Formats: sequence, structure tokens, C-alpha cells
Amino acid sequence: MVPIDVCRAMPKVELHVHLEGSIRPETVLRLAERNGVSLPADSVEGLREWYSFRDFRHFVEIYVAVSGCVRTPEDIEFVAREFLVGQAEQNILWSEVTYTASTIAKLAGVPWDEQIDALNRAMVWGKDELGVEMGLIIDIVREQSVEEGLQVAEWAVKGRDRGVVALGLSGVEGKGLARHLKPAFDLARESGLPIVSHAGETQGAHSIWEVLELTGCQRIGHGIRCLEDGELVKELRSMGVVLEVCPSSNVCLAGIPSIAAHPIAEIHEMGVAVTINSDDPPMFGTTLSDEYARCSAAFGWDEDVLRGMVRTAAEASFCPDRAGLIERL
Repeated sequence: MVPIDVCRAMPKVELHVHLEGSIRPETVLRLAERNGVSLPADSVEGLREWYSFRDFRHFVEIYVAVSGCVRTPEDIEFVAREFLVGQAEQNILWSEVTYTASTIAKLAGVPWDEQIDALNRAMVWGKDELGVEMGLIIDIVREQSVEEGLQVAEWAVKGRDRGVVALGLSGVEGKGLARHLKPAFDLARESGLPIVSHAGETQGAHSIWEVLELTGCQRIGHGIRCLEDGELVKELRSMGVVLEVCPSSNVCLAGIPSIAAHPIAEIHEMGVAVTINSDDPPMFGTTLSDEYARCSAAFGWDEDVLRGMVRTAAEASFCPDRAGLIERL
């Protein structure tokens, strides 16, 4: 077992973490009070109890409620800075952060240009003051209309020179729920923008097949249900598709009984490229360092295995200086 302090000190790369889902409970309360947002809890302990998710849809409801506490560009910059402080404390050199700009635009009325300006101020500060960097994955939600999806894709393409590294797909999984969004993914592909898709988290192998066909994505967020289809496992392996696995998140939301019962070890043994991630860390009571330590304890992985997964994450990243990032590990 690799101790938590070793996991924390190890240089790391994170590919699957949501900015809004990373807001600390104390900050959620501060933002809610400042912006006059009513929450069902008024203490950190109360928020942690509120984070007892019944199912994935319940989680989405709470996630959107937390996002609704972010009301201004200043809030966005503060949240991003605080996130980067947390990453620096764990020696996470590069993070690819999923951010749902359309939700902030809808709930708070903050235009895209003001959102990306705020995020860039935080990103410059993080690099200059903390020595850590992040890229943005701007995601489309499955429930959105084709017009909304195209708008998000246009934002993402437009933001390529301002830190956007990919277009994402998230939201509640279900057969055929994302097919109408194909024009948005076509736009991203035609512009050379990489695509990352959540799939195989709460739905089966069919969900992964669907996003591979629909989006041509290079990485899959979660993807743990791939084991239900041997042909899919072969496809992922042959195509070099990388899975962004979030063990504690899956225990909380995807019906996995424990870390020890998580399929990440079996997927890894079958030769599919996997990375370890935290998803929405305060909501699941974890950090990326915790995820590494828990996997080490559950599967007997030594430091060499963990460092190998960090390298896989770096190689699968969309970091503009990927070679330089790998050298720093």
C-alpha cells in the first residue's frame, strides 16, 4: 500500500474533474449567502448530509443547485483560483477541468466572453503563483437542444486560444439521448477540437458504443461498464481510447459496492488504458490523492503502478506542452 503522503507528493495529472463539483462546502455557503441563494443547509455538516445522493438524477439536482450559487464573473474566478490552490497542494501539475458554461449562462446570465475572461485570469494566476495549470473542457449536456449544443460547441471552438482543450458530453445517460447533438460534435471535429464523452457510468456498454460512433471521442469519462461487452473491450484497446475512471464517484453513484469491488483493476489487467480521477471531490468526500491511495490499498498497486497511471494521464492529456509535462513527472 502506498501511503497517502506519498500519493499527495507524487507529481500528478488529472483528466476528469468538474469545476462546479469541486467547490468547497465552505465556499458554497459563502457564495449562497453573498448572492441571496437559498440552500437546504446552512452549515458545512448540513451540506455534507445533503450530499447523500439517492441516485444519479438526485446528484444532478444538487449539482445544479450548487452551480446556481455562482452568479458573477468574480465568483467564477474565485472558484477557479480556489480549485487551483487545492490542486497545487496535491502536486497536480495539469488538470483538465470540465466546466458547464451553459448552466452558468442560464442560471446567472453571465455571457460566455465574461466567463472565459474570468477563468483565464485564474489560469494565469495559477501558473504564475502556484506553478500549476489547467485546460478547460466545455461540455454539452445530453438534455440540451441541438441549438444549445451548437452554441456550446461554438464557444469551445472559439475558446481554443484561451485555454479550451476539448468539447465534452455529460448529463444523464440513456439510449439515443445524445444523437440529436451530432451537428455540435461534427463542428468540433471539423475544427480539430478533441472530444471527451461521459458514458458507461450508469448505463451499459451500449452507451459507450453510442458515443464512440456519435462523437469519435478520444477519451471516455468513466466507461466502467465496458466489461459487459468483450468486443467493446477489444475496440477500446485497439483504438487506444483512454478511460477516465473515478472510483469513489462510482461507489456513490454507479452502484459499485466498494473500492475493492471496483472494476478498474480488471479493466487495467485487460489492457485498456485507465486513469484515476476525483470527479467532484468534495461531493464524494475525496481528493485525487485519496483516490490513488485507496486504489493502492484495494488492489495492492505499488508506486510504480500508480506512476504508470499518471504517465498514461499525461500522454492522454490535451496539454499544449505534453512533452514538457511528461518530463516534469
